[in-house]
Amino acid sequence: MAGSAPVLTDRSPLSIADQVFHRLESMLNLVGGIVILLLVFLATANILGRWLFSLPVNGYVDWVEQAMAFMAFLGIAYTQREGGHIRMDILVTHLHGRLLWAVELLSTLIMLAVTLVLIYGSSLHFYRAWSIGDSSLDINLPTWPAKLVVPFSLTILALRLLLQCWGYIRAIRKGGNRPIGVPLVEDAARLAKAEAEAVMGAGDSQDIGESS
Repeated sequence: MAGSAPVLTDRSPLSIADQVFHRLESMLNLVGGIVILLLVFLATANILGRWLFSLPVNGYVDWVEQAMAFMAFLGIAYTQREGGHIRMDILVTHLHGRLLWAVELLSTLIMLAVTLVLIYGSSLHFYRAWSIGDSSLDINLPTWPAKLVVPFSLTILALRLLLQCWGYIRAIRKGGNRPIGVPLVEDAARLAKAEAEAVMGAGDSQDIGESS
């Protein structure tokens, strides 16, 4: 299941670090959105140029290939913070308290280990492209910027995972079902209600709930 999960805040050092880091994640997510918007304009120019003037955008495929890394990776840490990645939570929705946060901590540690391996591999891939001057086939765009964004974005994700590990350890120590600085586990009914409110607006959703 995927969707935005609430993240509680307070005045603790963990929450302050979470909110400050979230600003960086939000900025990177915005940059990724801008890249998507620019690609829409580029695709429109390519189609109209080919149709009206038989003059497509030079190197269109190369530009799209390089932009894919920015689109796919810049928002990955933001999505992790919001609890928006697809996950199988049939089990965890039935857990509560310290047991739930222990399971979440274990899964986050596994994700962190995988992310660190990916950072290492993608960094080598970037260094290889930079050192040999690798470029695209059509208009010889350098490929290293797109390959650099992968380890960079994964490093931001790793830092987010470390913050969440801190949050889960704190939750295990204190107990309770409303920890700070981590996405809360929502059941399917609450998630569906939140998505309905986001799409239709809180007022419309409330009217529908009252009428039903």
